[in-house]
Amino acid sequence: MLRFLRFAAVIGGLCLSASALAVDVEPASYGYPLTNPFEATIATTPPDLRPDLPADEDIDQADYALNLHPEREFILPDNFWAVKKLHYRLAKQDHPAPLIFLIAGTGAPYTSTINEFLKKLYYKAGYNVVQLSSPTSYDFMSAASRFATPGVSKEDAEDLYRVMQAVRAQQSKLQVTDYYLTGYSLGALNAAFVSQLDETRRSFNFKKVLLLNPPVNLYTSISNLDKLVQTSVKGINNSTTFYELVLAKLTRYFQQKGYIDLNDALLYDLQQSKQHLTNEQMAMLIGTSFRFSSADIAFTSDLINRRGLITPPKLAITEGTSLEPYLRRALQCDFDCYLTEQVIPMWRARTDGGSLLQLVDQVSLYGIKDYLHNSPKISVMHNADDVILGPGDLGFLRKTFGDRLTVYPYGGHCGNINYRVNSDAMLEFFRG
Repeated sequence: MLRFLRFAAVIGGLCLSASALAVDVEPASYGYPLTNPFEATIATTPPDLRPDLPADEDIDQADYALNLHPEREFILPDNFWAVKKLHYRLAKQDHPAPLIFLIAGTGAPYTSTINEFLKKLYYKAGYNVVQLSSPTSYDFMSAASRFATPGVSKEDAEDLYRVMQAVRAQQSKLQVTDYYLTGYSLGALNAAFVSQLDETRRSFNFKKVLLLNPPVNLYTSISNLDKLVQTSVKGINNSTTFYELVLAKLTRYFQQKGYIDLNDALLYDLQQSKQHLTNEQMAMLIGTSFRFSSADIAFTSDLINRRGLITPPKLAITEGTSLEPYLRRALQCDFDCYLTEQVIPMWRARTDGGSLLQLVDQVSLYGIKDYLHNSPKISVMHNADDVILGPGDLGFLRKTFGDRLTVYPYGGHCGNINYRVNSDAMLEFFRG
């Protein structure tokens, strides 16, 4: 079961005035080579355009565990043993230094590729770094979420805040001078709500907060991603699945290359070859990845809460239990289905109720617009061609953040975070 869950998680300013203009980076001066947003999202940055970062063995880092819900030892199946405690990663300096919390994107664990990149970037610059899983990841849902039904941003923020406080208590000997916060994709949205919560709790007094490619309207973003999985792809019929088509391309690519080299530059190299994916195939790949994340969230939330929507409430799941029928059922439930069947009923039961539109407004950046407008410590970096943005989203960011918003012309969704120009800008923001 954990193999399925892991796979689902993987394929997973200067001026305060909002009247000031956002910083729009000119395409001619930017230098990022991938102008196709699907390609940038999948392949990210060519290796020679990334910053030089330390190797893992040169970082003083370790993984730690928090026992936040000991009662779930008896609720979760035995084969959930690996996620009955919440794990996180800390990279620490040997001298007093600021600490940055990193929040992963949709369905992603603390060890996600982007979190690992950001850890190395900030560690090299002299920061302590804590990597946290997304509240939508199965490990966070199992071990840290109070209701195991992520999607209500304020409650997700409270769960994250409690985790951050537990991390600080566990690492009490760490010499921290200031606290910073950042996240990418859904993790950026989470960071915004955590920052607002900290204004009243004052446990960290975050000095600066950086949002990387956040969804503006959460419902718009998930709808955009859900639609990608419905893309019509040439070559797929009743006898040929999408996965078989991509596997055949990879096989031919490695045959032509003469050897197999599985690394983070693979997809960029593949896209430069004759076996490159078409726009439709890339859209399907992105959409499929998100659909697996949605299925993982729906499955885990249903299982922990014994709702009986995907797994029978009294089903005894063991190492030998076949999860195929439940995987199929979960994959049929997109994020809209998850919101309708699990999030909204829980939200209404805990509040005075409301419509889907009211919930969408509350969980999106619109819900904390005034705070974001008036908080000079929060900045946003986004891409004009990001596939998760909808009509009016960039306009909202421009009006809300003014010149605390930087808009890059290319990069798709988070594809240019590891581009040297973007990395330098991120470091400059935190350095002030």
